[in-house]
Amino acid sequence: MTWSSTASSRERILGALPYLLPLMEVSLLALSYAVRYGLGLFAQFPLLQVVLVPISPLIRIYTSFPFAGLIIFILLLTLVVRNTNISRFIRFNTMQAILLDIVLILGQLILNIVLLPIMGPNLVLDTLLNVVVLGIYAAVIYSLVQTGLGRYAEIPTISDAVNMQVR
Repeated sequence: MTWSSTASSRERILGALPYLLPLMEVSLLALSYAVRYGLGLFAQFPLLQVVLVPISPLIRIYTSFPFAGLIIFILLLTLVVRNTNISRFIRFNTMQAILLDIVLILGQLILNIVLLPIMGPNLVLDTLLNVVVLGIYAAVIYSLVQTGLGRYAEIPTISDAVNMQVR
């Protein structure tokens, strides 16, 4: 389903801000696996470290507060997504960023709880981690570009779920 938008530049900026949540989470996931197990997307693709440079101050602040991710998640859901006084464009992008974060969390749980204890760090786990991390990076970058252009970023399945939640 294609949605057109006449989003103002203010709405585009506010619609792009929630994507910082999954961007920071995926960067932290990639860094933590690199430090703990030597599995590293950043070691394999040094160009991706460019993503960390502009958000590193935010990551430091984000990691200094306990449960920051959960608090931001709840605040975005209650104050933005459920507030019909805010434009649909902003609410759509906020909900999509939340769902991308949930996908990342589920991927992380599967890797940590199911696969890592069974297989240990190896090539298969490294490949699965790279798929999760690169998939979230690609989805976030695509969404940021589309939001910047004032369009609804349509990610299969996720955007359908967002459209069911945001009216």
